[in-house]
Amino acid sequence: MGSYFHHRRRRHQCTEEARTHLAKRTRQRNFSNMSSSWYSGISPFVTMSIWFLLVFSSICPVRSSEYDNSHAKNQTFRPEDELRKLKMIRERLKKINKPAVKTIQSPDGDQIDCVLSHRQPAFDHPRLRGQKPLEAPERPKGHNPTDVDAENFQLWSMSGESCPKGTIPIRRTTEEDMLRASSYRRYGRKLRRHVRRDTNSNGHEHAVGFVSGDQYYGAKASINVWAPQVANLNEFSLSQIWVISGQFGDDLNTIEAGWQVSPEMYGDYHPRFFTYWTSDSYQATGCYNLLCSGFVQTNNRIAIGAAISPTSSYSGGQFDISLLIWKDPKHGNWWLQFGSGVLVGYWPSFLFTRLRDSATMVQFGGEIVNTSPSGSHTPTQMGSGHFAGEGFGKASYFRNLQVVDWDNNLIPLSNLKVLADRPNCYDIQGGINRVWGNYFYYGGPGRNVKCP
Repeated sequence: MGSYFHHRRRRHQCTEEARTHLAKRTRQRNFSNMSSSWYSGISPFVTMSIWFLLVFSSICPVRSSEYDNSHAKNQTFRPEDELRKLKMIRERLKKINKPAVKTIQSPDGDQIDCVLSHRQPAFDHPRLRGQKPLEAPERPKGHNPTDVDAENFQLWSMSGESCPKGTIPIRRTTEEDMLRASSYRRYGRKLRRHVRRDTNSNGHEHAVGFVSGDQYYGAKASINVWAPQVANLNEFSLSQIWVISGQFGDDLNTIEAGWQVSPEMYGDYHPRFFTYWTSDSYQATGCYNLLCSGFVQTNNRIAIGAAISPTSSYSGGQFDISLLIWKDPKHGNWWLQFGSGVLVGYWPSFLFTRLRDSATMVQFGGEIVNTSPSGSHTPTQMGSGHFAGEGFGKASYFRNLQVVDWDNNLIPLSNLKVLADRPNCYDIQGGINRVWGNYFYYGGPGRNVKCP
């Protein structure tokens, strides 16, 4: 008890000293000059907070609550490191967030910046600098024109506002987004990992359908959208198409598109339309959405990374999105199409090594991250959070699965295989019929009696 009151007296004494010293320091011109240059570009609240901590920590070092008179355990606070981190974050944000012609406030809190097409992040790449987006390529033969051609499937567009012609909508990245990330240096990138199709890796678990053993020049599917529960900040749940080439090691090339729920990435639990690419197995190349120079967006009504609305409901209405990825036969770039003919943009062929020619595998399905909270399997859901056996209206699905052949034709799958890493946690069941062609149901609740 005595040590408690001694600690309280000491803390009060430090506070009084801090106030006195703080008043003196505010009058020192050299300190204010230094702070104004050092804190340039950092928000006023963050600046004042760190400035106070700098002054306070110089007067009264922080001490361990379990104080030992013979061996005091000092806790070292390094405000210089925090300032350096914030300065690096600010510099990165300047590269990501381009000057906006117009800004639209989304109902979910996002800010959507309308950026001139030729000033988007892709054109920071030396191979693209000074260029403009390419014109629309030849579409694959046989694509289904009956899909719903809706561009207003995102929350931000429900305000009725849109980006002017000649601009593209980009979700603004904030300080909070980067500070929330496990590594601000790798914000916008997946964690480095050795990827295998046939096993879970670093907590990543899958339920997928795939084809391999041939040359593929694209893939198409319709995916219904859900809002699965994600257990914590370090986990996510997604459903996507993978177009893959190379070995599952250092030279893996992938193009990915679909929807994801990622609280670490976006700060909420909305399903969001996303893209990804890598040419070295997620090590140094590639990123989500438009967070690096890579994907070239051509559409002024779809914001990659923005929330999707509506979503499917259990035993209720089902909402799906149709995605097509294919290689332009003329220029070799990989294009992304939404719905029956809405072009989103393209990945330039020079970004890749293995995918410069063709893909060797196409994969469709779901993926989650399991951090094993409290030593148990995560309750993070995949898809609807229900197993494949529950069927339409309850389980998640991929339908009308197709690939693009060497002659730019969309063709049905001939040898679809299905695989679930942990079938007691998330499973998958394939099928074929006249209406849906090749399809499968997939997903699950994660932790349950059979998945402890």
